[in-house]
Amino acid sequence: MTIAFENHPTGQCAARPRRARPGARRNGMTGVHAGALKISVTQAPEQGKSNRALIEIIARELGLKTSQVSLLSGETWQSRQFLLAGINMDQVALKLTRLPGGGPHGVNAT
Repeated sequence: MTIAFENHPTGQCAARPRRARPGARRNGMTGVHAGALKISVTQAPEQGKSNRALIEIIARELGLKTSQVSLLSGETWQSRQFLLAGINMDQVALKLTRLPGGGPHGVNAT
C-alpha cells in the first residue's frame, strides 16, 4: 500500500492510502515509492482488521500513540483517510528520511 500525506485544515497531517496490498509477510513501512509512503499490512481487509493494523503501524513508525492516529473518513481502501494528531507535515517528512527513498522531498505532500 502507498500513502500520500497532506495538510489538514486543523493544521495537523492527514494520511491518504492510494492502493492496497493486503497479505504481506509482515507489517511495517518499507520505503517511499513514486512519491508516496509504502506500508505492508498482513491483515486482510475485513471487519476493520487492516484499518486497525494501519493505525498501529503509522503510530509506531512516526512515534505517535495509537490514540493520535484516527480514521478520518471512509473504511474502504479507495476512500479512507487517517488524521495524525500532534504532528505536522514537516515533522512527518523528517521522520521518514530514514526510509529507502524517503529523503526530504520523497513523500508526496499536498
